[in-house]
Amino acid sequence: MTRHDVPELEASIDIDAPPAVVWGLIGDVTRMPEWSPQVTSSRLRAGFEAVALGTEFTNRNALGEMEWTTHATIVAFEPETHLAFRVEENWVIWSFGLEPTVTGTCLTQRRLAPEGVSGLSHELTEGFMGGTEKFAATLREGMTETLAKLKAAAESTRS
Repeated sequence: MTRHDVPELEASIDIDAPPAVVWGLIGDVTRMPEWSPQVTSSRLRAGFEAVALGTEFTNRNALGEMEWTTHATIVAFEPETHLAFRVEENWVIWSFGLEPTVTGTCLTQRRLAPEGVSGLSHELTEGFMGGTEKFAATLREGMTETLAKLKAAAESTRS
């Protein structure tokens, strides 16, 4: 297995809603298509009835005309605090961290690759997604959009 390093990505947003409300939105990974511009569908894999530590799920993703499927496992699940999942195909860990603030919640989304990314992921990124830096910029934009949608949804529940 070849390891390819990629930049770690992080984006945060302040939300005028308590962590319980924000968690109600992100704590169910099958809702990811509501927030992420890249995820078009998300479903729990056979044998899993609820989102919890160890739950496996499948995402369908799209970027322009490209579409692909990924498989992930929940690797951290702390209600109202932290959710993380590791993608099998590229080894990347996506996470959401919630921190209470005076006005509500600071929500942080991260993409970490402590093991680098798989050779296949690197080849696809270089060959079809414009290279590592361009794809990282696309992911940063997607994270900003995801967090903005989560903020709008969480704050609309407080009206």
